[in-house]
Amino acid sequence: MLLVYLRIIIAASLILIINQAGAACVWKVTSGANVLYLGGSIHALKSSDYPLPAAYNRAFDASDRVVFEVNHVDPRTYDYLRRVFGLLKVPETKFARYRPWFLSLVLQAPALHGMSETLGVEEFLIRRARANSKPASGLESAREHADVFLGLTDRQGEAMLLMMFLPTQRGRGSTGDEIARAWRRGDADTDTRIMMDEFRNFPSLAERFLTDRNRKWIPKIERYLQSEKTYFVVAGAAHMGGPNGIVALLRARGYHVEQL
Repeated sequence: MLLVYLRIIIAASLILIINQAGAACVWKVTSGANVLYLGGSIHALKSSDYPLPAAYNRAFDASDRVVFEVNHVDPRTYDYLRRVFGLLKVPETKFARYRPWFLSLVLQAPALHGMSETLGVEEFLIRRARANSKPASGLESAREHADVFLGLTDRQGEAMLLMMFLPTQRGRGSTGDEIARAWRRGDADTDTRIMMDEFRNFPSLAERFLTDRNRKWIPKIERYLQSEKTYFVVAGAAHMGGPNGIVALLRARGYHVEQL
């Protein structure tokens, strides 16, 4: 009998390990007969990060519409702007005219860290949506997204730039890899923790970039869920995890949320 119990325990443990290994930052949200999918994104990845976990394609295929964090500019327009600024060869001294928050974004450019936004989860799904003539929109308009930064005070903008030079930041050359590894195993809570840790000395920035936006998005997500269409809502993985993340906020409102 003891041997039977041991076999049951071992089998259950193996099933748990297999299920955990197969988890992705994708969730299925249900309200009665209505269904919505959530996808935690990494905005920039390496080619070695592909293929994406299969749950992303399953959620995409099961959805009628895709909603991204930001209403994206057509990649052709973005590419045109990038080439124009490259041809202009603006001297580095000209950057003195830009506000600190903008300089911090320049310093965080994925290309400087061996990553590419063209390999990010959003770009992959945008291409699939375009190929399948699937409508796509954003939780935020381009203007609303810009306002997240334009509305920063000078002190907040300077703090955002300062974060790039803090010892804790410099000592974490592998932070991007750590975030990608957590995302790959479906651990959005760790991604949120890493992001919050980055902002631990500047809690007002964490509120502005993560918590406030999560709360603002919930009514929109609920409207998607109550519609007759099935939506796949894709936003940064750090928006999904933690006690103030989208997953927790939806569960607190009584929705059934199941990780795929």
